[in-house]
Amino acid sequence: MLLIATQPSPAPFGPGLVDVVEHIPAVQVRLGYSTPDNFMHKDVYGELERCFLVDDAARMLADAHARLQQRAPGLTFVLYDCARPRSVQLVMWDVVAGTKQQGYVANPHKAPGSVHNRGCAVDLSLWDSAKGAPLDMGTPWDFFGALAEPRRESELWKAGKLTSEQLANRLLLRELMLRAGFGLLPHEWWHFDCAPPSVAAARYPILP
Repeated sequence: MLLIATQPSPAPFGPGLVDVVEHIPAVQVRLGYSTPDNFMHKDVYGELERCFLVDDAARMLADAHARLQQRAPGLTFVLYDCARPRSVQLVMWDVVAGTKQQGYVANPHKAPGSVHNRGCAVDLSLWDSAKGAPLDMGTPWDFFGALAEPRRESELWKAGKLTSEQLANRLLLRELMLRAGFGLLPHEWWHFDCAPPSVAAARYPILP
């Protein structure tokens, strides 16, 4: 479903966050944690179905989207996760603590925690507007495993586990986001931060 903002939407976490569709009306918002289609297999967002970010991150994302429109007008962004309450982070951590998946979830009990909890991170992919589907990135969003890790892409491509098209799609997304000022996680192709964790912790409060 294409979400188009007709008026500002107040963030459910309080002041300081903006609805991304106010900056990018054509973006697709499909929050994975507002459905059971995630690694926890349950909806932990309830009525939260819109993407909220700090203003800096929203403006940077709008810049990345403008670059995308210049490169490939038939594409847009699809957003899978944005500002995430710390209460949800605690639920996520309880699911993975002590398992092999633990390394893919920020520990909310240790500083600086998840940048998502400050509205400074976005999980996203590229969306083909004509086909009504995301581009093939080699794994789904929220995939816990080596195949999702940017730091291993070269060896995965050489081993035939990532196709040239999948790698090219990832590189396009990465170029757009990095040129807009975002930082990349080494183990998730979909996750980008608008500021390093230490900077985000000093600048933005944690969402309850």
